[in-house]
Amino acid sequence: MEYTTLGPTGMEVSRLCLGCMNFGSGQPWMVDDEGQAHAVIDRALELGINFFDTANVYSRGESEAILGRALADRDRAELVVATKVYGPMFDGPNGQGLSRKHVLDQARASLDRLDTDYIDLYQIHRWDDTTPIAETLSALDHLLEEGLVRYVGASTMPAWQLMKALHEAEVNNYERFVSMQCEYNLVDRHEEANVLPLCADQDLGVIPWSPLAGGFLADKYQRGKEPEEGRAATDEFMDKRFSEEGWAVLEVVRELAAAKDATAVQVALAWLLHKDVIDAPIVGPRTVEHLEDNAGALDVSLSPEEIERLEAPVTPVWNRDIGDV
Repeated sequence: MEYTTLGPTGMEVSRLCLGCMNFGSGQPWMVDDEGQAHAVIDRALELGINFFDTANVYSRGESEAILGRALADRDRAELVVATKVYGPMFDGPNGQGLSRKHVLDQARASLDRLDTDYIDLYQIHRWDDTTPIAETLSALDHLLEEGLVRYVGASTMPAWQLMKALHEAEVNNYERFVSMQCEYNLVDRHEEANVLPLCADQDLGVIPWSPLAGGFLADKYQRGKEPEEGRAATDEFMDKRFSEEGWAVLEVVRELAAAKDATAVQVALAWLLHKDVIDAPIVGPRTVEHLEDNAGALDVSLSPEEIERLEAPVTPVWNRDIGDV
């Protein structure tokens, strides 16, 4: 395993982050088998992965609880545990958002589920239009001062909102976000026209989610055939990947994978790992075999010419058509 420091921090993270959204019972395509989830987490640790990402809203806390139990007997000092806050956790007033009340309440609930004394990276999952960002940053600062959180980050928002938060932190001396989670892969490259230039300019770590485009870049689907299983069979958000540009990208991925004796997964992840702005793509394997395939990406090299071929079919354009991860 290779390691890097997260954004401007000195905290070392593995070049692959294990995403835990699949662990739970919230959707038919999730891993509703804790033994299987633990096997994936255990193998990740064996491979040297020390970076784990989840969120309170994933199966309404199940993902955090599964991760907490899996890591219970591990050396906490070596691990980097990240979670997120914003989404609905219960019906009624104060059940979601980024108010001081919700952030503080949910941080403690996440700590309980994760069975840990602190969260390494606490991230706002989305922007909250109903709460002043200064209130949210003040609440995050309180968690930092209490030692319950080590670093704070953001996820999935337009660049102007991220810059507004960074400016507010600078003006009021709040702790600054150190990272951004955003959708980024070979077919979903809109963030190149939005938040990625800002992250590079402001020295923020980038932790891409959906690096395999929901399985599209894993070569799970065929042109002209309706998906029969997996997320694409139930998620309308996947439809945008089944475009002429998407299939053209996948064809290049297949060609390079064959030439390098690699898999499509490994080529797609290797492309991300070659990007200077990227710290650690968030992979979401459901099985140990999938995880080992992901890890093989670290051994795949791409030339500038090969990267150009992979990128040629898509022209990055910013849009608000983003998913719920």
